[in-house]
Formats: sequence, structure tokens, C-alpha cells
Amino acid sequence: MNNAHQVTVKEQENICDNTKDVTHIFQVNFFAMCLLNTFPWDHEMLEAEPLDILYEALGDVMISQEGDTCYKTYLLPTGDAFSLAENVALISDGTTGLVTWEAALYLAEWALDNANVFKNKTVLELGSGVGLTGIVVCRSSSPTKYIFSDCHQTVLQRLRGNVANCLTDCHSNSVSVCVEQVDWQNVSDEQLQRIQANTIIAADVVYDPDIISCLVRLLARLLNCNFQESHPDVYIASTVRNPETYDCFKTELEKAGLRHDIITDFVTQVFPYNRVSTIEVIKIHV
Repeated sequence: MNNAHQVTVKEQENICDNTKDVTHIFQVNFFAMCLLNTFPWDHEMLEAEPLDILYEALGDVMISQEGDTCYKTYLLPTGDAFSLAENVALISDGTTGLVTWEAALYLAEWALDNANVFKNKTVLELGSGVGLTGIVVCRSSSPTKYIFSDCHQTVLQRLRGNVANCLTDCHSNSVSVCVEQVDWQNVSDEQLQRIQANTIIAADVVYDPDIISCLVRLLARLLNCNFQESHPDVYIASTVRNPETYDCFKTELEKAGLRHDIITDFVTQVFPYNRVSTIEVIKIHV
């Protein structure tokens, strides 16, 4: 009788734990405005009836008309949270830079696991988009200065708004932040010298064969600059959607005399997104 009672209590504890886990996952997905099919709808595992009010709310969300802009809230392991203005459409105003892509989330998670890479450094991010990766780095890794950059005017406007909203003095740990327009093809030596970054990062910038050559030329300039005492550290995160395009990028790196190492460290998943696609972080050096 005692054993049966103990089993029953254990089962109840497991159900309670599962409920807490699923509730937390649901909450994180909801605030991050994830696709509905990624939510933990399998209520049967909880051995409990779903709330009618939850289904009613779901119905309201599904039939509501989407606007052009939404606000996505991201939760950090510390419990800290911030919201970014992003576009609903993946491509709008002729750019893909108004939404957060998987490699940006992955690179942000890698930064959380490797805060020492950015501590007390001047960081330049190429193709910052709406700013997710940089905001995470500034809030968790204590860089001295962080330069967000992009070239599309609409993206820059959105980026400036997100940086201003998410990196106030009380949250940025006195990090000096700025947003700059950096045209990979036409950036001047004077601008690069003024920036003088000793850590350079980028996420999801290897997707179009037409821009690979100018990206590699810029990386070569940054790594071979003669106005710094040492070569900067360069990290590029990419979602490998088209292997031929990604192989082309690595081939162009070799032609430019640049080597790369694939970072194989385990990366703790913090944000809700699909990791089915291959996402790779490489360190580029001379």
C-alpha cells in the first residue's frame, strides 16, 4: 500500500513538472511571437484538459489581421528581457534585414556561452539588421564599445530605434554604442581606422553569391590593416541554406589568403527557433 501511494505521488510530481516545463516553453514562444506550430500544443502529455479561454485566445490570434511591424520579446538566461521592432514579412522594402534570422540567434547564444571573447573589446558587427545579436552581446558580455552597422536606410532607421530602446544607460553596463552606415564595397580606410575594432562579427551575411566577393575583400582589409597592433578576431555565423553558396564563400576566403576554423563548441539554446538547418560559426584569420 505504501509503495502504491509513493508511485502515485511520484506520478503527480512528474505531471506537475511537465506542466511547468510546457507552460514555460509556451510563455517563451508567445512573447517571442513564434509560429503557432512551434508551440507545445500536446496537452495529452499533461493528462489535463486545456482551458477554453486558451483556445479562444488562439482563435482570435489566428483570425486577426497582421500588421507590417510586430514586437518580439527575447528572454535572457538572467531573466532580463528586451523587445525588438521587427517586420512580419521576411522580405520588405527590398531587404531581408528587418527580421531576425536563425544565425543571428545562434551567434547571440554562442556569445552568451563565450562572453570572454567580447569583454573589454571594441566590437564591429557587419550587417546588424534589427540588432538582436549586438543587443545580447552588450547586455551580457561587457564590451567596451559596440558598433552596429548596416547599409540599407530602412534597416538603419529600425536598428537605431531598437538600439535606443534596448540599450539605455541602466542596461548597457556603460557600453559605448553607436550605429554606422558601412557600405562593404565603398567603406573608406578612414572609417575603418576610426572604428579600429579588435573583434568583428556577422550573422547570416553569406546568402547571396553576388555579395560574397565584396564581403571577403572587406574582411581581408580588416584583417590586414596596418593601423592596429594585432589582427582582429573575426567570427561569422551562417545558416547553410545553399551549400554551393557557402562553399563559394570559403573558396573566396582561400583566394584572399584567409584561413578559417570551424567552431565546434556546444551552444546552449536560449531562444525559441528552429535548429533543424545547419548553422555554423567560423573564425577567420590570416
